[in-house]
Amino acid sequence: MFTRIGRFVVRRPWLVVIAWLVAAVALTVLSPKLESTTDQAEFLPSHYESVQVADLEKRAFPGQDQPAALGVFQRTDGGALTDGDKADVQKVATGLQAKQYPHLNKVQADPSAVSPDGRIGLAQIYADTKNVYEPAVTDDVKQLRTDAKELLSGTSLKLGVTGAAASALDAQESGSNTDGMIMMATLLLIVVLLGVIFRSPLIALLPVIVIALVYLTAIGLISTASEVFGLTADASVSTMLIVVLFGVGTDYLLFLLFRYREFLRAGLEPRPAMAEAVARVGETIASAAGAVVVAFLALTLSTMGMLRAMGPALAIAVAVSLVAGVTLVPAVFALLGRAAFWPSKAWKREPKNALAQRVGGLTARRPGLVAGVSGGLLVILALGALGFKADFDTGGSMPKNLESVQAMDDLQSGFSAGRAEPTLVFLENTSGGKLPEDQLAAYRDKLAGIEGVAQVAAAAPNADGSVVQYSVSLKYRPMEDRAIDLVDGTLRDQAHAAAPAGSRALVGGTTAVMADIRTAVERDYTVVFPVAGLAIMLILGLLLRSAVAPWFLMISVGLGFAGTLGATVWLFQGIKGDDGVLFSLPVLVYLFVVAIGTDYNILMVARLREEIRGGSEPRAAIKHAVARSAPTMGAAAVILAGTFGVLMLADNSMLQQMGFAVAFGILLTAFVMALFLVPATTTLLGRRAWWPGLAEPDPAQAGEEPVLVGSGRTTG
Repeated sequence: MFTRIGRFVVRRPWLVVIAWLVAAVALTVLSPKLESTTDQAEFLPSHYESVQVADLEKRAFPGQDQPAALGVFQRTDGGALTDGDKADVQKVATGLQAKQYPHLNKVQADPSAVSPDGRIGLAQIYADTKNVYEPAVTDDVKQLRTDAKELLSGTSLKLGVTGAAASALDAQESGSNTDGMIMMATLLLIVVLLGVIFRSPLIALLPVIVIALVYLTAIGLISTASEVFGLTADASVSTMLIVVLFGVGTDYLLFLLFRYREFLRAGLEPRPAMAEAVARVGETIASAAGAVVVAFLALTLSTMGMLRAMGPALAIAVAVSLVAGVTLVPAVFALLGRAAFWPSKAWKREPKNALAQRVGGLTARRPGLVAGVSGGLLVILALGALGFKADFDTGGSMPKNLESVQAMDDLQSGFSAGRAEPTLVFLENTSGGKLPEDQLAAYRDKLAGIEGVAQVAAAAPNADGSVVQYSVSLKYRPMEDRAIDLVDGTLRDQAHAAAPAGSRALVGGTTAVMADIRTAVERDYTVVFPVAGLAIMLILGLLLRSAVAPWFLMISVGLGFAGTLGATVWLFQGIKGDDGVLFSLPVLVYLFVVAIGTDYNILMVARLREEIRGGSEPRAAIKHAVARSAPTMGAAAVILAGTFGVLMLADNSMLQQMGFAVAFGILLTAFVMALFLVPATTTLLGRRAWWPGLAEPDPAQAGEEPVLVGSGRTTG
């Protein structure tokens, strides 16, 4: 199949390029905008209690304004608020209310809402929609911040706006800046590294242009699919798309260009050389992309909507990269011919690859030692994973200079830590009718007596009194472990048990959402991991025609996953002193390291198989395969790891952890697993590694060099 594709592309390169241009422009113009959300509750299925609370609230309190943000007032000198300051708080809140924002119904200062030390006053900001994360609401919050500066003029006060909508606004603006920074750093990294490798300005710049075209096409397809299938993207998906498309796209491009250069050195003309490169590398690229795609699609089995939406989006991106790798890239380089390498002449000379030759020779001579040392290193790193502690405080990962973060810190310094985002307890009469007043007061007292609860507001009934809401402020920050443990354990248990006869209690709010997310993620570990692993093993088995190789390849990758997670824990929890590591990091590391990192295992074992099918003995095949694959694999891994490593430049600690973990895992996969452990293990197993698909050498590939399909000649 790839032989036919290669021939078609090099014969009609202009047609292929024009088709890609038309597709990219059409999708960019016609596809809907890719929307994202930061509302974690949208990502949970309906059977979780926090989601049931949201449904009950919509039904029982249909006209109730939704708390969207919180204004935190304090004196500029940090002193206690005077009577005049408190009057100014009321004046500013009244002035903001008079602005009549389209989606902010009320700005209300409560004279009694002053911190016990007298330093902080509060104003509650309400929206007219339950979804306070909507862009229309965050736009109003942005305008409110601007208007407040004018109203504060002449007072001794300063105002910080925090809460759900304000945090969403800051996350969106911070994320936009991060996307731009990551895009520029990624482009610079790719251009510099490709320039160093090939010593050609054209090869350094053209892949960036090609991948940018692929990016536009992929974004159009993803946004269209999201609208058609009703998917909601997480706010971080655009950042992930950048690094995945540029990282994986560059990988596939390098796989092709290194083999293309081999055939040019062998004396072929550019177009036959490119057709032969597609024929030989196409299956490897397709298998590598297939492993990534199925791993990402395994995320659709997650109970987390965030992962269910991210999976198909990234799978589409990789699939587009695959198609571009065997059509657009060959077409562009077929048009350029040898001019692509200008002004360098180095491409004409066979590199010595002395280091790669020595590594291959060592692995062939001492496979047991190499396997023991490389495997032992992975085991040592994996020990760090035993200390993994999940961190669910996604807000704590945001840059500390954001207004919502600073205002939240100020708020928590004066009030109980859970005041900004209280836990909500709803009591509903299951048979309808009004709940008795005496039961409501008694129930409130029971909630207030729970250890860890700071304050419980009076019951707020709905119109017919059949449902009441209690606002419960905890002593802990809403998303720290103690708060999540309390809500998921004692608070929910006692709230359910204390519900009067004929009623039911439901516990919701931000902390309850995070508790349910924790449960969902733990469940996903037991489903997504095995399914993705089995799917990748199936692809490896089909590529290698072996029932043995996929097993030791996946075992080695599993060690790489554990080693990556362990190194991340040691760095961020041990050295940096973070409270924990991003709760979804194991899933992301598993998918990126196991799926994308498997590219290098596939590249290595595919070359090993080619050498053995050409008649080489296993040890000679190992030496030759390592020497010939190491430069390609090393260049691809450094660029791919670099694109993910760029995430460490972000202010967001969540992206820093993700960037380090994936970059480290890719380097570990390429330079420990694929370069040492896999070849050494294959050498120890000999031809048994390929059972039952490689009993005898393939006559079509016998000889030191492969037959060049469609060229009418052999190399050499």
